[in-house]
Amino acid sequence: MGIIDRYIIKKYLGTFAFMLVLLSLIVIMIDVLSKSPKIEENGFTIGYFMIYYYPFWMVYLIMTFMAILVFISVIYFTSRLANNTEIVAIISSGASFHRFVRPYMITSLVIALFSLGINHFLLPWANVQKNKLEPYLMNDQKKEKIQGNTEIAIKLSAKQYVFIHNYNRKENRGSGFLLQEFDDQRKLVHQIMANEIHWDNAKQKFLLSNYLERWAAPKESEKLGNGDSREISFGHTPEELFPTELSAQTKTTPELIKFINQEKIKGNSNMNAYLNELHQRTSMPIAVVILAMLALSLSSQKKRGGLGVNLAVGIGLAMIFVFSFETMKVISNNKTLSPMLAMWLPNLVFAPVALYLYFKRANQ
Repeated sequence: MGIIDRYIIKKYLGTFAFMLVLLSLIVIMIDVLSKSPKIEENGFTIGYFMIYYYPFWMVYLIMTFMAILVFISVIYFTSRLANNTEIVAIISSGASFHRFVRPYMITSLVIALFSLGINHFLLPWANVQKNKLEPYLMNDQKKEKIQGNTEIAIKLSAKQYVFIHNYNRKENRGSGFLLQEFDDQRKLVHQIMANEIHWDNAKQKFLLSNYLERWAAPKESEKLGNGDSREISFGHTPEELFPTELSAQTKTTPELIKFINQEKIKGNSNMNAYLNELHQRTSMPIAVVILAMLALSLSSQKKRGGLGVNLAVGIGLAMIFVFSFETMKVISNNKTLSPMLAMWLPNLVFAPVALYLYFKRANQ
């Protein structure tokens, strides 16, 4: 690795680290100021959230916008190199533009691989901590969806179904419980109805109150049983049985793939949100390389207006990328577009643009 390579990599990583720290501080300050009333309204202190929420939230935020941070960093320091005619001097010394790009590519690939590993294995751990407090910062409608009452209808297996008329996720307690089991001919062979169901954390089982049980018997008859209470186990905790839209964030990729396969059997209505989470863990790190090359192509030539123009163009394109990505996520959640296509479409659009601008710049 030559002197120029080390110089560019140092500039790249130095600017990236500066942008990362600066934007993190600004974002935390703005978020704390805007959400402090909500924090205090829910009985917490700002200090508590600064210790137990914001460090993990920042990991989530940084990994979500890693490609944008790289994009702005490359725009900034490359524009400065161009304005100081350093790029002209490097290329005039006999190095081709492709050779000049090599340290950019190496550094971008390292950051992308680093992001890939964090997204698939470390970020889920941070999300576990973040999601414990996340509902308290949501509006009432979203908070109710995550922690409040809901109607449950799930398929546990090919022959077993569970229905709960009104279930509270925060208290793990519900009313109007019904379990139905069918045979191969789709005939009901076993049914349990109960007034209430709640999770006993010590026993790691559900407890039914005031239940009535029925079994199919020969000659179209049935056997009955009832009682005040009964234990029942489904082999899973409430969080595993009745996941929310945030559940996928807390699982490593191997766990997430297994979870998605289970939820497909259960007919979970949040499937697209889970699949979006799976695909974006790879598509976002790939976007690091694409946007780095796009930023380099846009800022490696000295322009009238200098750094300001390049930054304005860069921030504009970054906003378009973020907007398109979030739009695709909403479209996918509404089941208009497949999650895989939705999470990769921004990359599929920006990659040809980056390649075109790169080769155009290289041939100048």
